[in-house]
Amino acid sequence: MFPSHRPRRLRTTPAMRRLVAETSVEPRHLVLPMFVREGAGEPIPIASMPGVVQHTRDSLRKAAAEAVEAGVGGLMLFGVPERKDPTGSGAVDENGVLNVALRDVRAEVGDATVLMSDCCLDEFTDHGHCGVLAEDGSVDNDATLRVYAEMAVAQVEAGAHMVGPSGMMDGQVGVIREALDAAGHVNAGILAYSVKYASAFFGPFRDAVESALTGDRKTYQQDPANVRESLRELDLDLAEGADAVIVKPALPYLDVLRAVAEVSTVPVFAYQVSGEYAMVEAAAANGWLERRRTILETLTSVRRAGADSVLTYWAVEAARWLREG
Repeated sequence: MFPSHRPRRLRTTPAMRRLVAETSVEPRHLVLPMFVREGAGEPIPIASMPGVVQHTRDSLRKAAAEAVEAGVGGLMLFGVPERKDPTGSGAVDENGVLNVALRDVRAEVGDATVLMSDCCLDEFTDHGHCGVLAEDGSVDNDATLRVYAEMAVAQVEAGAHMVGPSGMMDGQVGVIREALDAAGHVNAGILAYSVKYASAFFGPFRDAVESALTGDRKTYQQDPANVRESLRELDLDLAEGADAVIVKPALPYLDVLRAVAEVSTVPVFAYQVSGEYAMVEAAAANGWLERRRTILETLTSVRRAGADSVLTYWAVEAARWLREG
């Protein structure tokens, strides 16, 4: 008449649930993506990402310090230049917006957090692609690698602890590793975007960086239908010297994240992208979801699937909640 097993015994009180929790989210697990706009006189709100802004140099430094105070594990910087050109020349300019921002933030917070930089050309090109174009309009993989190598060295010399090549060019990790080592930056890390899908969830991000893209990136970002392809990309990046790898997006690809985490020999990150952020914010604004619970549940799900760290636009807010208990 009565159950012989009662799993509910381990759910009776908050203390009991905390004691037996299998997955935790801590501030150190969170990385905050940040945007800085060249020439901005004040922070510029991003309409499709409520609560997120394009920073000025001053507001970026202040926000970086606040993130460190909240205990987040790292910062990922993206630059939004005033002028773009076919080759994305602002990406390698030591006075370009992203390299200036890296110097600013490194001077502000030093080694108190891990400073990461987006090593990709899409923010800097007038065509919006992640690489330079061949005469036929396709993305020239090997020509792009040469720019990535120069870009990575410039970012590390500006202050980045890790560079994040996100363009999904074949061989990008190996070329960047060689360039960094040749320049004497043997301790600079590479966060390899090993798994990055051609996803509809990137839409608001393109507003954030004012992307000029027409068309799509399906010839270099991965097909959402594939998983084995991700594991092949992982193997290649590990062989080329990746210090950590990332899966992007996060929530629509938790199965892929789990598959990567089960075999990766380096830390695995996941990027909770702009579309994931925008969905929750919109639903919460309409009263359809309880905002704080939903945010923390999504972060827990990404950690449970295998992420050692999560890039999320809620990093500072969530870190404060977690520190409050």
